[in-house]
Amino acid sequence: MNRKFSIFLVSLLTLSMVLAACAPAPTVAPAATTKPVEQPTQAPAKPAEITLGLALSTLNNPFFVTLKEGAEKEAAAAGVKLIVVDAQDDPAKQAASIEDLINKKVDALLINPTDAEAIVPSIQKANAAQIPVFTIDRGAAGGEVVSHIASDNVAGGKMAAEFLCKAIGGKGNVVELQGIAGTSAARDRGQGFDDYMKANCTGATIVAQQTADFNRSKVLSVFENILQAQPDITAVFAHNDE
Repeated sequence: MNRKFSIFLVSLLTLSMVLAACAPAPTVAPAATTKPVEQPTQAPAKPAEITLGLALSTLNNPFFVTLKEGAEKEAAAAGVKLIVVDAQDDPAKQAASIEDLINKKVDALLINPTDAEAIVPSIQKANAAQIPVFTIDRGAAGGEVVSHIASDNVAGGKMAAEFLCKAIGGKGNVVELQGIAGTSAARDRGQGFDDYMKANCTGATIVAQQTADFNRSKVLSVFENILQAQPDITAVFAHNDE
């Protein structure tokens, strides 16, 4: 191959490349379009309703009535269904009502126990059904509880004792009207009160300690009997101020 032919061939290839680069892009026929099939509009799925069970020891007490009303208000604001049951201070009735709530498959249980020991089997049944349990105001002696929501009753009893001791000048005869036996609230308030009185109010004497079940009418009867036996009373500490 002579030099002239080589130059010609290179020039031809170069020209071909330039022409190819400058040539307009080939026209591609548009693909046939198909009108999309309109799908019916579906409403968004409604979220499952959350249902909570609130098992109260009693509604014959202003404190628990207020608790119920507060729970109902917050449940309504959150769009949650709330089922409230009243044990009327009866552990057997509370056990039956909690079993009913478990059978209704509530999403969580909020329990204010009538008795710390008696409530344990009910909590264990809820645990077996994988229903979270929360205790309110009063604790439980067993079972798996997610959280206990309450004031510090030991500290409350101590504060009451400190106030009472100061009010009576550190001396005198004192009566303690206790709450429902078996409840953590009564046990803890009594512990806080008694511990402070023994350590810091030694001039005062607790002359009577009797259960009045957090109940106003029973307190009246119990205290009348105490007054007959102990007429010289300086101060009274009641586990429930209702």
